[in-house]
Amino acid sequence: MSPPNHRVVVTQRFFDPQTIAFLQQHGCEVSIADLPPGRADGDLSQAELEDLMAGAAGWIVGHARVTRSLLAALPNLRVISRRGVGYERVDIDAVRDLGRVACIAAGGNDASVADHTIAMMLALGRRFRESQANMLAGNWSILMGSDLYQKTVGIIGLGRIGRSLVQRLRGFEARILVLDHAHDPEYAAANAITPVTLAELLGQSDYVTVHAPLTPQTRFMIDADALALMKPTAFLINAARGGLVDDRALLDALRAGTIAGAGLDTFVSESDPEYRAVSDALLALPNVVATPHAAASSREGLDRTNRVAAMCVVDVLEGRTPPAACVIADGRAPAGS
Repeated sequence: MSPPNHRVVVTQRFFDPQTIAFLQQHGCEVSIADLPPGRADGDLSQAELEDLMAGAAGWIVGHARVTRSLLAALPNLRVISRRGVGYERVDIDAVRDLGRVACIAAGGNDASVADHTIAMMLALGRRFRESQANMLAGNWSILMGSDLYQKTVGIIGLGRIGRSLVQRLRGFEARILVLDHAHDPEYAAANAITPVTLAELLGQSDYVTVHAPLTPQTRFMIDADALALMKPTAFLINAARGGLVDDRALLDALRAGTIAGAGLDTFVSESDPEYRAVSDALLALPNVVATPHAAASSREGLDRTNRVAAMCVVDVLEGRTPPAACVIADGRAPAGS
């Protein structure tokens, strides 16, 4: 068990009592940040983060930037555990150099994001937003929609969320195309999925859904040229990371009728305020269904990711190594060194 009174700071909302109790049972003093309304930890300055985490040994973090200068200012901080799976805001080299451990909550939100993606596909195909807007205006005429049943769905990235999505799409008897650089022939054969190039996926799919990490190589992978390859009846879903899709190019494509619609849970403007006007313009379009980076935020999904993030913190504070799928950087000296 951890030495008593190891301070663990949580800078995320919706942290459940059961996970708080789990941390306390392992000798942790839990501090939940009292964030101002409308602000997340990603909006806090380094000075504000330093004040919140003074003396902390563990940090359960959302979208704050974990920088070298912040880590250097927090010498007691041993483990940073993301309540989520993306880690583009974590300076991995700094974590290693400064002897810390950084983790993600691998496996915690797969089902929630996959469910959310299916919901967006159905909402777009059946034109829920447009139909309700018409009804509110007194127009109860029927808008012709389209099924997800037996459609071709292209999945970009076949990690945990992508595979959860495959399970759900089989129930719709969908034809599934996948762009997956770590191709697994046995999995593909067992699940009747077809590996393709990006151009083939874009050109053939009725629904294109992006589930890749954000890296310099994947930034704006869906740009104007990629959108031009899609069918005019196709829909694009991004419930992964803002920056995988060039939102400005997407706005142009939707206005021009290049594609039929988009489901967006993430936006470039989350990290680049200059894109806020683009986000607002996308939200105003009748053929866009949007949520505020909420795909993982079901009650059940948050409880699962809270628990995985907390377990990683406890593992490190008790001198163990968290599950390999959760560890993104471990700067501790090897045993016996």
